[in-house]
Amino acid sequence: MDQPRKLHIKSYGCQMNVYDAQRMVDTLAGEGFVETAGADDADLVILNTCHIREKASEKVYSELGRLRAAKDDAARAGRKMNIVVAGCVAQAEGAEIIRRAPIVDVVVGPQSYHHLPQLLTQAKAEGRALETEFPVEDKFAFLPPPSRQAIRARGISSFVTVQEGCDKFCTFCVVPYTRGAEVSRPVSKIADDVRRLADNGVREITLIGQNVNAWHGEGPDGRLWPLGRLLRHLAGISGIVRLRYSTSHPRDVDDSLIEAHRDLPELMPFVHLPVQSGSDRILGLMNRKHTADDYLRVIDRFRKARQDIAFSSDFIVGFPGEREEDFCETLALVRQIGYAGGYSLKFSPRPGTPAAEMWEAVSAEEMDERLARLQGVIDGQQSAFNKAMIGTTVDVLFERPARNPGQIVGRTAWLQPAHVFASPGIIGKVLPVAIENLERYSLLGRLAAPAMQPTQFPITSVQTTVGA
Repeated sequence: MDQPRKLHIKSYGCQMNVYDAQRMVDTLAGEGFVETAGADDADLVILNTCHIREKASEKVYSELGRLRAAKDDAARAGRKMNIVVAGCVAQAEGAEIIRRAPIVDVVVGPQSYHHLPQLLTQAKAEGRALETEFPVEDKFAFLPPPSRQAIRARGISSFVTVQEGCDKFCTFCVVPYTRGAEVSRPVSKIADDVRRLADNGVREITLIGQNVNAWHGEGPDGRLWPLGRLLRHLAGISGIVRLRYSTSHPRDVDDSLIEAHRDLPELMPFVHLPVQSGSDRILGLMNRKHTADDYLRVIDRFRKARQDIAFSSDFIVGFPGEREEDFCETLALVRQIGYAGGYSLKFSPRPGTPAAEMWEAVSAEEMDERLARLQGVIDGQQSAFNKAMIGTTVDVLFERPARNPGQIVGRTAWLQPAHVFASPGIIGKVLPVAIENLERYSLLGRLAAPAMQPTQFPITSVQTTVGA
């Protein structure tokens, strides 16, 4: 019997890449590959790259430099190691990767990884590195279902991709160029994945896409469904106790999604809704197609539907042309909304995007100073949100043993990690926890009787006033 070959995948960046890495494992399982934690003993190493973060390309080349030594060691031991660069950096810079890193065997974009077995075979037969062209096919049609073993390895929570690509063309973003146009999976395929996951112990599903609330997939009635209707359909699948989705665009929040938050207890009251800036002038330069006031109106719609809902967001500091008054408008919007968390980054130009050609640059010193101010406000809001949990009883979905012996960790509806001392038998269950303390970003508590649960979480964030 042939020995299984070892596969190591290192993923960078977004949730979509985490999902893609899982599906690459599923795709290659049929070729006899099993995952291994380290690259040194792997027969196949895949760098699953992301072009969103700063210095993405440099990180890839740095990692390839380290892998060169590992590949040489494998050759001296009489073992062949193949190296694949996948993902968005591969899509954007495939030829350059092959030129600069001859140790790479295959360069494959995010639309083509389902062809990995054939590409590896072809690279071996031709004795040269291969770069795939951007395909016109829908990769979703070619993905094998995840194996039961793979599902169980993923644990209690799992991602399911429902949509890929983006048609918004924000001037700072490479996604339309590396992931292509928006493609939505049909309801039947999504539901099949969710049922399979639920049958194998998954209790929480996060629907993901580059612009997930732009999803409009074909329903069993032959019509295009909006995301809110899909969530209602999935909420009826036995075994699934929690639903989430990410990442959204403010322009694509429709009534069906708002009503789903109003009506579905399975849909968690936590929404990641990127705004990027609070300045209408900068939002225009970004081609976001919404104003700060539009964004505030969306927030108000969510809050009217569900009182305990909380938000996180993305922010870019130092976008070309950003002035102090623009940045102050961002701070004002953050203070007005009151976030439970957020992700903020300094602007970094991405080759091929319109923003990379904008000349009115903000100095590095100004960007550093503004980023520190913004993060200070967001961190303060997140801290206040977490502290408000102390003394309340909240539901927690328990996921795994914690690092401290005897503790089990799970997450609240608002994604905060919560730790209790309990037996591993609670893993996979949603149980009420009396929150007693806070350690950095983690909640500490004890299992509580269901009767102790409050009927409503005490909202501490500032309510928006449209037009303010």
